[in-house]
Amino acid sequence: MTNSTILVAETRAEATPTTMWAMQYGGPHITKWAQVPMPVIHDDTDAIVRVDMTTICGSDLHILKGDVPEVTNGRILGHEAVGTVQKIGKGVSTLKVGDRVIVSCITSCATCVYCRQARYGQCINGGGWILGHLIDGTQAQYVRVPFADTSTTAVPQGISDEELLMLSDIVPTGYEIGVLNGQVKPGDVVAVVGAGPVGLSAIMTARLFSPRAIVAIDLDDGRLAQAKKFGADVTINNSTVEPLAAIMAMTDNLGVDVAIEAVGVPATFELATTLVRPCGRVANIGVHGAPVTLHMEKLWGHDVTITMGLVDTSSTPTLLALIAADRLDVSQFATHHFTMDKFEEAYRVFGDAANSGALKVIVTSK
Repeated sequence: MTNSTILVAETRAEATPTTMWAMQYGGPHITKWAQVPMPVIHDDTDAIVRVDMTTICGSDLHILKGDVPEVTNGRILGHEAVGTVQKIGKGVSTLKVGDRVIVSCITSCATCVYCRQARYGQCINGGGWILGHLIDGTQAQYVRVPFADTSTTAVPQGISDEELLMLSDIVPTGYEIGVLNGQVKPGDVVAVVGAGPVGLSAIMTARLFSPRAIVAIDLDDGRLAQAKKFGADVTINNSTVEPLAAIMAMTDNLGVDVAIEAVGVPATFELATTLVRPCGRVANIGVHGAPVTLHMEKLWGHDVTITMGLVDTSSTPTLLALIAADRLDVSQFATHHFTMDKFEEAYRVFGDAANSGALKVIVTSK
């Protein structure tokens, strides 16, 4: 199908530009704010969305480390946005030009065997995590969104763009892959290893299930102070305190019911497996770029369950309702603000979170 055969609706008031500015991957440790061609409609289920607000994810830092080899040189980074629909393909039925939407980090065809189970991250018809990964992403002035009807969420009244942006990825990830996969229950003791943005998301949403205690473990006192604000009951700096001894002292030498790994390096995963009690659960959220050692010789006889996964964002409507009802305060994530022409500085600040205190950097079109 050629572009000439696809009927699109577009605004008449302004001429369509032919180029835009975008943040491109240039290989490990290299980014470039560059002028690139505007995205165009490829399939009749596509929409072109003007990016009004976007952010940087820990996954983007993993890409820059070379941990995600599928990302090729020249790829526009980013998979989170709030924006305004500019064009739609003829197959788009629920969106119209001018609609404001959350662009999900996960793209869903809605019809494959996995999407029909709400496992959108495993979409086999060209969806899943593709933005900023397998196709150009959201760290740009405009983005092409495949399967636009089922890969965006309408923006409701009364919720700020900053709050909505956190539902593109970070809050659903901590909730689904950490809390739901870990099966957090009332009365549980939960340890979250890593108090970065996704770990803080897991801490905040774990509170919805009334655990007995949430323990945050990190090397950074600043992050641990944030963990307290997000709902951690106990914090452990594992550069000065041995986490296993501290956990055993507070759990009658049993260990935690749920250990959530939220960093993505071998040492933190192995730490999480040492903290969990017999019949407990380890929920891995972190994006790993290197093999980890799984101590089966210690774990197999303890009936430990280990889960891992890619977010589906199936929880977005639930989380949106909780934010609207003032049950979740996701505005706490937004710590730094930039305009798009300062994107490279935003990356420096986000990548140096230990010194900058950055949780989520907010990047706006103006």
